[in-house]
Amino acid sequence: MFLLFGGAGAAMAQPADGGVEGKTFVIGTDTTFAPFEFRQDGELTGIDMDLVRAIGDEEGFSVEVRSLGFNAALQALTSNQVDGVIAGMSITDERKEVYDFSEPYFESGIQMAVAKDDDAITGYEDLKGKTVVAKTGAEGETYAKSIAKKYGFKVKGLDQSATMYESVKSGNAVAVFDDYPVLAYGIAQNNGLKTVTDKVPGGSYGFAVNKGKNTALLASFNDGLAKLKANGEYDKILDKYLADPTASVPTTFWDLLTKSFPALMSGLGNTLLVTAISFAVAMVLGLLAGFMKISHNIVVRGIATTFVNVFRGTPILVWAFFFYFGLSQLIGQTVNIWVAGVLTLSLNGAAYIAEIVRGGIQSVDPGQLEASRSLGLGYGKSMQKVVVPQAFKMMTPSLINQLIIMLKDSSLLLAIGFAELLYQGQQIYAANFRVTETLLIVGVIYFVAIMALTKLANFADRRFNK
Repeated sequence: MFLLFGGAGAAMAQPADGGVEGKTFVIGTDTTFAPFEFRQDGELTGIDMDLVRAIGDEEGFSVEVRSLGFNAALQALTSNQVDGVIAGMSITDERKEVYDFSEPYFESGIQMAVAKDDDAITGYEDLKGKTVVAKTGAEGETYAKSIAKKYGFKVKGLDQSATMYESVKSGNAVAVFDDYPVLAYGIAQNNGLKTVTDKVPGGSYGFAVNKGKNTALLASFNDGLAKLKANGEYDKILDKYLADPTASVPTTFWDLLTKSFPALMSGLGNTLLVTAISFAVAMVLGLLAGFMKISHNIVVRGIATTFVNVFRGTPILVWAFFFYFGLSQLIGQTVNIWVAGVLTLSLNGAAYIAEIVRGGIQSVDPGQLEASRSLGLGYGKSMQKVVVPQAFKMMTPSLINQLIIMLKDSSLLLAIGFAELLYQGQQIYAANFRVTETLLIVGVIYFVAIMALTKLANFADRRFNK
């Protein structure tokens, strides 16, 4: 089911030369940048998505879109996990040193917005001594920083538009700098903001590939874009999302729940499955490492200690990015996102399980082992028949707790685009900006799932550890 090289939904990057007709290209994109890319009824849509698919149809190639997040998409492109990136990315001189860009497909600009009920901030001159937010690495952040010293305010970078808007509404920042079509779409979705400045002419959005690679794809994108502009399809795509952005607004909480429930259940299924697989792998590795830690052999003990220290002493996110982006560069092959997720959770979990196993075994009265040996049983049989069964009873509550921790830690995999429960929630509020309500639904689902899993684990504990 899970292959390290490729696997379902993990098409290989195409070579740079040759034509594009009949090929499938892997395209990275952002997760939350409505109206350019967002999910509607569970499907990834938006200006960028419709545009790249229409160009593919026009030019005879197919696209497999991976929703990763802006920074993660660029890392995936650099590590050749994807062939190109389309994510409302401004064409800048700095980026041109690393990537080759298409002809511009959208002329952008920057606006500043504040909370709808904020009448104190009416322009840049009111920002002195205050904090504003902008999207990390985006044009809004660049512009905000360029005038920050002049007007005396601080700029804080965040990863998502929805998060920035919530930061302003909650009072953690007084204003947000963002691309004007994104702000306009969010305001039309009742995100609780209002614009207070005119649009500042900005850069142009472009489709990007690694420098010197996928030249045929880049040329085909430019050719297809010109054709769409000539036949009027380009204007139709823009009008679809910019002319009446209020059409997709859920009206009530029940409407939000019913529309989001299928996607959230899909995310929950992925969460439970990746947790179950990772916990099974972690148990095997953790038991092995735990027994190695109580070995009399200093080399064996040292190997286990090093393993535990490395994976307990480093953040899970570091390993998630390493296994999905870094490992592919080391081995020269793409890594399936499920494999990256399972490796991340299982190795981290195994390090903690190893300590649980070590502590459980060492907590058994040494006299139990001595008594067993005195009755003629060897060391191995004494451990198997006497020590380990007693230790396992003491370990069970800690192992159940570790299972719950791993289920919650699976939410961190959203950083690499793994479609777990929180990721699906993020996709939903990115489109409708109903952040609080969406997260409330996600939180309730997590609570129900964790409580059910805890009850099941406790039942198994009572059944098998009588």
